[in-house]
Amino acid sequence: MRGGAGRIGSLALALAAALPLAVIFAAWRQPASAAWVHLADTLLGTVLWNTALLIVGVGLGTAALGVALAWLVSVCEFPGRRVFRVALALPLAVPTYVMAFVFLGLMDFQGPVQRFLLAALALPAHASVDVRGPPGMLAVFILILYPYVYLLACTAVAAQGRTTFEAARTLGMAPVRAFLRVALPIARPAVAAGVSLAVMEALADFGAVAVFNFDTFTTAIYRAWFGMFDLAAASQLASLMLPFVLALLLIERAARARARYDSAGRALSGARIRLRGAQAGCAFGFCAAVVLLAFVAPVAQLLLWAVQEGGGADAAYWTLLRNTFVLGAMAAAATLAGGWLLAATLHRRPDRLVRACVRVATLGYAIPGSVLAVAVLVSLGWIDRQLQELWGWAGSALEWTLVGSVLSLLLAYFVRFLTLSFKTVDRAYDQFRPSLREAAESLGLSRIARARAVYLPLLRPGLATAALLVLIDVMKEMPATLLLRPSGWDTLAVRIYGLTAEGLWERAALPALTLVALGLAPALLLAARTAREVAHGRA
Repeated sequence: MRGGAGRIGSLALALAAALPLAVIFAAWRQPASAAWVHLADTLLGTVLWNTALLIVGVGLGTAALGVALAWLVSVCEFPGRRVFRVALALPLAVPTYVMAFVFLGLMDFQGPVQRFLLAALALPAHASVDVRGPPGMLAVFILILYPYVYLLACTAVAAQGRTTFEAARTLGMAPVRAFLRVALPIARPAVAAGVSLAVMEALADFGAVAVFNFDTFTTAIYRAWFGMFDLAAASQLASLMLPFVLALLLIERAARARARYDSAGRALSGARIRLRGAQAGCAFGFCAAVVLLAFVAPVAQLLLWAVQEGGGADAAYWTLLRNTFVLGAMAAAATLAGGWLLAATLHRRPDRLVRACVRVATLGYAIPGSVLAVAVLVSLGWIDRQLQELWGWAGSALEWTLVGSVLSLLLAYFVRFLTLSFKTVDRAYDQFRPSLREAAESLGLSRIARARAVYLPLLRPGLATAALLVLIDVMKEMPATLLLRPSGWDTLAVRIYGLTAEGLWERAALPALTLVALGLAPALLLAARTAREVAHGRA
């Protein structure tokens, strides 16, 4: 790719990612509407408090659980460790909104767990526990999002090698103290990055908080947009959410910038603490309980509901699956092209302008889907009005608009998932060495021939991985799809939301199982890569 074209393309992508932020904050140029005054008086305080509770609860919970599991898997040796090393990443395959309604189906006062306990303990019905409050909701988020911390902490601990841990042990430190005083502080940037990612996912969630009737910015935006039909109020709410998200993004990037490790010697596998007896049993039981609660039990309950509903797929299901796959494939193709352009330009011309464009263009993953949906609708609505004025079209005579089209939804997907594509392709480009390029040029091949014979074979696995990850994430995405989908373009995620909003959890089981099955591919991919890094003691 020629440097000039790549720089122009990178600049265009950066502008596309920056536009939502500018559009959202520009909403304050409009006077406060009656809907905004009503929301500010009745809901804003609750939303701010709930947001703070979500940040603190998810942050502390995922940090504690993720670090504890990473320590057991990376530092200790006990029966089943190799299996748990992969199995503990499987909750990434379960969307939070799926886990939310399965949790209530299992644990609510009418669910099988409480009915069994009340019968076993001979307790009256009024002794049941309400699990719909913040503790139950935080438990759902922690069980689904802890793998972000777990995977990064495993990699960071493994990167320290055997020498660091053994040096602390020779100073007389007990194994736990050596981990807390030496290994954990070194891994702190990776833990902070994982916690930031988990909290950003929680703030961006719409389905789970809606199931628990827990008001956050995402539910308030939906209420202002579809309940009060006030897009300006929705934009102003979105602008209040962005400072939380941008602060987490800065923390995550700063943590990742510090998370650079050199191997400290031999792989950590040779220095694992061998647990025996009760200690080994406790370690096995703890890991097994997490896998059971976060993955096995939800999937088993979904399978049971699907069987009870007949287990068959009707014509509506296949239409939803087709829509979901088509949207995911189109978004994957677009984001793959954009991520490839950014990565190729960065590796060919890594100057200050290109680096700045990459940083801005990859902001989108931190912006929640609901916020992006508002920004896209406002931006495309303005473009539609300008086109109408330019061509003299009356609004009723305009047959096709950007607003309400598939293009608006694809634009939101593109901005949100461009980062995922770029990071995957950029990692594939790390295989290129100057000697490889020089050897390819010495063959006398043209630029296209060199790309086809040398570069593309090395990039092909990374490109395929990037397309797969984006495809799966788009298929599971709910807020932007729910807010921007054109008529006739419902997806599996939208169907799940509609059914769970009506309490029809059994009917939501089959589409939920489909999304879980699709999500297993990237979850296993990440787990396998982390397992290799832990085994080799490198990051």
